[in-house]
Amino acid sequence: MSNEPIDLRKALASFDALWSPRIVTRVNDYDVRIAKVEGEHLWHVHDDTDEFFLVLEGELHISLREPTGERTVRLPQGSVFTVARGTEHKPYAPVSTAILLFEPAGTPSVGDRHDRIPDHVDATTGHALEP
Repeated sequence: MSNEPIDLRKALASFDALWSPRIVTRVNDYDVRIAKVEGEHLWHVHDDTDEFFLVLEGELHISLREPTGERTVRLPQGSVFTVARGTEHKPYAPVSTAILLFEPAGTPSVGDRHDRIPDHVDATTGHALEP
C-alpha cells in the first residue's frame, strides 16, 4: 500500500480489463477498489457484507431482487449506492464506466453465490494496482 496520494485517473488509465477490480488502497480491513465496467456482470449475492458503489465516470445500473420484487437503480456519474448483504444483484453498464468499490478485503467480485461466470468476468478478490 502506498503512503503517497493516488491519482484515480492515472490508476484507471493503467489497465483495460473489464470487471477486474484493482486495489488502490486499504482502510482498516477494507479494500478500496476501482474497476472499468461495460455491459453485463452477473447475478450474485454477498452473504456476509454490503457492497458500496461510487460511479466515477459513466453510468451504472444495478438490478436487485428484493423481498418486494425486482427493481433496477440507475447511478449516474457521482452517485453512490450500497447493496445490502444478502441481496441478489446484477450490475450493468450501458456505456464505458469507471467505479469505486469499498468492501472487506478478500471479497470476491462474483459474490458467494452466483450465476455461471462468463468468460469476460475475472472472478477475483482484486488485483494489486501496478505502480
